Amino acid sequence: MTLGRQLRRPELPTAGARWCEAALPEGSVYRFLARERARLFPPELFADLFEPTGRRSVPPSILAVVMVLQRLEGLSDREAADRFAFDVRWRYAAGVADAVAGEETASFAHTVLVDLRARLRRSEDPDRIFRVTCDLARQAGLVGVRRVLDSAPLEDAVTTQDTVTMLRGAIRGLLRACPPPLAAKVRGLLQRADDYRSPGKPACDWTDRAAREELVDALVRDAYRAHFALRGERLDARTAEAAELLATVTGQDIEETADGRFRIFDGTAADRVISTVDPQARHGHKTAAHGFDGYKAHVAVDPDSEVICAAEVSVATAGDAAVAPSLLDDLTPDTQSGGQVAQAVVYGDSAYGTGANLAWLDRQGFTPMVKTQLPIAPGGRFTKDQFRLDLQAGTVTCPARVTVRIRPAHHGGGRARFGAACSVCPLRQACTTSVGGRVVAIHPQEADLAAARARQRAPAWLADYRATRPKVERKLAHLLRRRHGGRRARVRGLVRVGQDFKLLAAAVNLARFAALGLYSTTSGWQVQPA
Repeated sequence: MTLGRQLRRPELPTAGARWCEAALPEGSVYRFLARERARLFPPELFADLFEPTGRRSVPPSILAVVMVLQRLEGLSDREAADRFAFDVRWRYAAGVADAVAGEETASFAHTVLVDLRARLRRSEDPDRIFRVTCDLARQAGLVGVRRVLDSAPLEDAVTTQDTVTMLRGAIRGLLRACPPPLAAKVRGLLQRADDYRSPGKPACDWTDRAAREELVDALVRDAYRAHFALRGERLDARTAEAAELLATVTGQDIEETADGRFRIFDGTAADRVISTVDPQARHGHKTAAHGFDGYKAHVAVDPDSEVICAAEVSVATAGDAAVAPSLLDDLTPDTQSGGQVAQAVVYGDSAYGTGANLAWLDRQGFTPMVKTQLPIAPGGRFTKDQFRLDLQAGTVTCPARVTVRIRPAHHGGGRARFGAACSVCPLRQACTTSVGGRVVAIHPQEADLAAARARQRAPAWLADYRATRPKVERKLAHLLRRRHGGRRARVRGLVRVGQDFKLLAAAVNLARFAALGLYSTTSGWQVQPA
């Protein structure tokens, strides 16, 4: 398929365009896209996605506009194609408000959007639409060297499955992935009275505990038989992936009893797969009381212009601080001059105030405006900051003025054990209930953490933090205000969800540019004066 280009027919009637220009407000994203579409999405931007010869595609500049509006309005592919065909605002934004059938692209099938996303995903620059908005913001001078970081849950697009459903689904998935000869070999070893062709849970009397236990044992044994059938076989990528998923599902929730039977153990395995339909979705926790299933979206926002400068999606179990370096990549010494990097300021809540992240920010020359979690102790007892830590001398002094040495740990940091001194201490009840006495843990980056806690107590620091960090909350609300494609992902898999979220971030950026009155001139991009 070759690259399609929009036709230029100035003699065509322009009634639809004139109506939109009169009816739409100045800050409308439709007007912005109609005016700047050619500079934002020129044909050359998508040339690498198509072959030099072949059937002409729907112009990707039109599809880019449709994808942006689709993400802003939270529509499915079918709904977006229908909206483009019958909503004059969408056609005006795409430059075809008065298109004539046969002369200009007037409509297309929803699968065209699926195809363009797949082409982008396979390319070397899959997030080019988001990159275009970030480059535009820098050219217009909208982005400085301050960043506010935050994350939000993204619910997955599938149903969380129980262990029985996942075991049977993983066996079905392996049989579907295997070539016919290998699938026949695997089926020949399975012993459950089940052809593993139909989806869903197997038949069982779920009120009978013995029947449930027998079903689990039989499924696990069939899973092991399926793996035994693969021994010595050369597996293609699809079959190997299915076999790995089956091994993961079999091992994460199952234990063997003393009598040699298999059962589901109590508790939840770390990094547990929650669905064979989307194996990369995970159980996550935004707070101790708020859990979710799916992924986690991360953004870095310029607090002055409220433009999204970076966006990432991680598994739900990933810590926010672990993703921070990728969000701040445009401010590191590799991409910016040394003087500008030294002025960069990073804001974030306590999720970004880990010792490792503070050390990384310091190495990059960034000014950290991130909260660091204060020490806590159960029952209102003495917290660690009420002890005097002398890291140079390697000692800790408790509120009762007892001093002990820090025993170093192999990975850094260490522990200070007060032991017998606590047994005769008059402050014992306010300090610890442990029989062995109070133990104070020393973090490997204890000095950085202590300095951060002292810094965040300053009134000027607090005033700056409280005036700046909440701006990212409003931007996350803009991103996730739609249920479909906002709070809940539209697609499955980490790569696809990440691609879709960055497209959403690009759409929100373009809407922000329209609200700011950004326009192009012969000398570059400028902001319309208020």
